[in-house]
Amino acid sequence: MTNSTTLTPDNRTGRHAVWLLVLLAVPTGVGLLLEAHITVMTQSMLYVLAVVVGAYVLPAAASIACAVLAVVGLNFFFVPPRWTFAVDSQEHLVALVVMMVVALVISQLSQRLRRNTALARLHAKRAEQLQTLASQLALCTDAAAAARAGAQHVAQAFDGPTVLALQSEGQLSGVDATIEITPSMHDGLRAAMREAAALGPGTGRWPGLNAWYLPLGSGQQMHGAVCVQNIEASDDAGREHAQALCALIAQALERLRLGSEMAMADERSTRQQLQNTFLAAVSHDLRTPLAAMVGNASSLLTQRDKMTTDEQATLLDGIVLSATHLSRLTENTLQLVQLANSDQPLALDWESMEEIAGACVARQRQAGGGTRLRLHLAAGLPLVRVNAVLIAQLLDNLLDNALKYSEDAVDLKVRMCNGHMQILVQDRGPVIPKELQTQIFEPYSRGDRSGKQGAGLGLALCRAIALAHGGRISLRARQAGGNSFRVCLPLSAEPPLTPSGDAP
Repeated sequence: MTNSTTLTPDNRTGRHAVWLLVLLAVPTGVGLLLEAHITVMTQSMLYVLAVVVGAYVLPAAASIACAVLAVVGLNFFFVPPRWTFAVDSQEHLVALVVMMVVALVISQLSQRLRRNTALARLHAKRAEQLQTLASQLALCTDAAAAARAGAQHVAQAFDGPTVLALQSEGQLSGVDATIEITPSMHDGLRAAMREAAALGPGTGRWPGLNAWYLPLGSGQQMHGAVCVQNIEASDDAGREHAQALCALIAQALERLRLGSEMAMADERSTRQQLQNTFLAAVSHDLRTPLAAMVGNASSLLTQRDKMTTDEQATLLDGIVLSATHLSRLTENTLQLVQLANSDQPLALDWESMEEIAGACVARQRQAGGGTRLRLHLAAGLPLVRVNAVLIAQLLDNLLDNALKYSEDAVDLKVRMCNGHMQILVQDRGPVIPKELQTQIFEPYSRGDRSGKQGAGLGLALCRAIALAHGGRISLRARQAGGNSFRVCLPLSAEPPLTPSGDAP
């Protein structure tokens, strides 16, 4: 839609005619009013001043017309014989010719100055646009955002319709879905990408086209192309500006592509390193219980007849303990690898923390390690949206860890705190030093509480499970001795009610 303040060509012509009339009428009127007090030379200066003003406010053709009409007006109104176009003195004729030359030179110099000023402003505007685009592209974190920013600046730089298309899996698609890419435009974009050069008027390539086609990229890596329509073959500066914009966009797209590939490579490297470390740690940790199981089983097999019932029971208990340790180590390892490598969201459901904690305590007591375990549940605990299997595994690992390193009572507390579900596992074992309270949650790290060696995956898995639920786990020393592991889980909105009014 045309803005109401925009002048049509007829309006501009009329405005220039008014300016021309005013510029000629003012020196003529002043000269006639003051003709008794000024000479013809002074009157000519008034017209020269009008020519200078006209050179700044009028276009080239109107400015030349102003210079010519100023000389004619001076001759007609003030040079004897007055009111005619005749010149009775050779001196006056020379003065009129010189004035004509001066007026034309002034007009041309002023017009050139105007053009240079306008060109300098255009260059400054384009330089500022390039700087702004570079700053915006530096902040973009994905190719789509960079392409949108680039398309916006290309559209602002040129009057004609512009199209920026990106290549994805061999297909070209426009950034602006409202602009249709015609078959001829598609061919031009493809040709620019294939030849890795600008095509169109003034480029020396495909001059028959009615638009510029500019590639986004160079060499073997092409990200897309840009089409700029309604352009002129002589606009070399405009084409260079378009190429500079495309170069910035292509550099940003290439930077994002390389950054994405580097991130993927780092992720693959980290994952491979983690898996190798898992394998090395688990292999090391498997040897001791396997050796114990093999030794006990071999003794039972070869010396069973010489052993008492108690001795046989001791060997069987050793086999069971070693097998249990292997089972938990394998389970923790597999679960930690799955959490570290899976991009799928957890399967969550509304669960009762009282039931999960009660089941964990019951398993510990059944295994013979729960006589020192005390459960404290706050009243009115709400349902929490979690993966019950993973939360139970988290509690089992924390309780196993606390019972292993503490001979006194171990407290399991579940309560509400600051809008979170808080789980506390508190023991009276050796205090973990403050400098190790963060490191202990890393894989293959122990708190130096026992001197035992092993994979140390239990607490690392606890942290992974807490983070997967959007929570956190921390450790701090208790005032009277011992350690307190704290797990905070966020609470979601209230669970929906079934038609009967009960929570699901």
